[in-house]
Amino acid sequence: MAVLDAPAPPVPSAPVARPRPVAPAAPPVAAPTARPRRARDPFVDVVRALGTLGVVLLHWLMAEATWDGRTLLVGNALGHGAGWLVTWLQPLALLFFAAGASAGYQRGAAVVGGRGWAGTVLARLRATARPVGAFVGAWALAVAALLAVGVPDDAVWRMARMAPQLLWFLAVWVVLMALTPLLRAAWRRWRWGALAVAVALPLALDALRFGLPGELTGMLAWANVLLAWAAPFLAGIAYAAERTAPRRPTLDPDADPLAGRGARLLLAAGAVAAVAATAVLVAAGPYPLSLVGMPGDEISNLGPPTAPVVAHAVAQVCLVLLFRGALVRRAATGAGERAVGALARRSMTVYLWHLTAMFAVVGVALLGLGQELPAAWGADWWASRPVWFAAYLLVLLGLVRVFGHFEDRRR
Repeated sequence: MAVLDAPAPPVPSAPVARPRPVAPAAPPVAAPTARPRRARDPFVDVVRALGTLGVVLLHWLMAEATWDGRTLLVGNALGHGAGWLVTWLQPLALLFFAAGASAGYQRGAAVVGGRGWAGTVLARLRATARPVGAFVGAWALAVAALLAVGVPDDAVWRMARMAPQLLWFLAVWVVLMALTPLLRAAWRRWRWGALAVAVALPLALDALRFGLPGELTGMLAWANVLLAWAAPFLAGIAYAAERTAPRRPTLDPDADPLAGRGARLLLAAGAVAAVAATAVLVAAGPYPLSLVGMPGDEISNLGPPTAPVVAHAVAQVCLVLLFRGALVRRAATGAGERAVGALARRSMTVYLWHLTAMFAVVGVALLGLGQELPAAWGADWWASRPVWFAAYLLVLLGLVRVFGHFEDRRR
C-alpha cells in the first residue's frame, strides 16, 4: 500500500544583488528536497472491501440452524437447491490478492528505505495481534458468561468452535507475508513464468491427490491450503511491483500497467478460460458443485483447496484487474469513497466479528425467543432476509464500535 513518491528536484534560491560587495557573496542555497510521502493505492482498498463484503454476505446467507431444547443442529442454507451457485461468488482470492499487493508495496518501501523485512513482518504481526487477541479474549469471557447464566452447553460450545475458524486465513497470510521477498524476487526474475508455476503447483498436487491412491497423497494435498492462495497473493505482488517500477514511480490512479488493449484482451481471455475450466472440472468430477464446504459432501472444495478453486481464483484476479479503472472511479468520490475508507480502516474487525454478530441474532431467536428459522429458499426465507440482515448488521456495527479501536494503527 505504501510506496515512496519521487522527490521534487531542488530549487535554487534567487541571487541577491549587492552594489558594492565587501565580501564574497554566499553561494545560492538549494531548497531542501521534499521528503517522500506515502500514499495508498485505492484499487487495493477497493478489492479488499469487495472481498470483505463478499465473505460477510456469503456467511450471512448460510444461516440455518434448529434447536430442540437439547441439541443445536447447524446446517447451511446454500446447500439446498441451486444455492451452490451463490458459492461461486466466494471472494477469498480477492482478499489474498489485496494482501499480496499490500505486501508488495511494503516490501518495495522496505527495500528503498534499507529496512529488513523481518521488522516489517513483526510490525504487521503486532498490529494484527491486537484485534485477534481482543477477539479470542472476548470469546473466552463470553463462553464463561453464557455457561454461567444457564445457556445450554451444546449450543455454547458449538458456537465457540465455529467462531475461530476464520483465523485460518490469518495463518496462511502470515506464511505468505514471510515469503514475500522470495515471491517478489521470483516475479522480477521470471515474470509471467513465476505466475504460471504458482498456478500449476496446486493443480499438479490436486491431480496427485485424486489420481494416485494412498494416504500420503491425501496428506500432501493439504499443502494446497498454502499453494492455492499463493497464486493470487503473487498476482498482487506482481501488480504492486509493476506499479512501483522505475518507469512508473507513482501511485496515480490513472497510471495503469494493464491499460493497454493487448493486456485487457489477455485479461478477458484469461477470465473466460478460467471460468470455463472451473465449470468443466466441476462437471467432470470428482468435485462437488459448491466452491465451499457443504454438510454431507464427501469432498470440500476449500478443505483443502481443489483445482476448481484455483481456476476460480484466476478468474477473479483477471476480472478485477480488467475492471480496475471502473472500480477506482466508483470508489474515488462520494459514498463509495466513504464506504471503502471505512472498510479499509476496520476490515480486520469486520472479518473477525461478522460471524459472531450472526450467532448472536440467531441464538437469541432460537434459544431466547423460541422461534424457528424459515426454511431455506422458501417465500418466507426470501421475505425475511432484509430483517435478518438488518439485525446482523446492527449487531456487527455495535461490535465494530466496541472492538474497532484495537485495529487502530496509531496505537
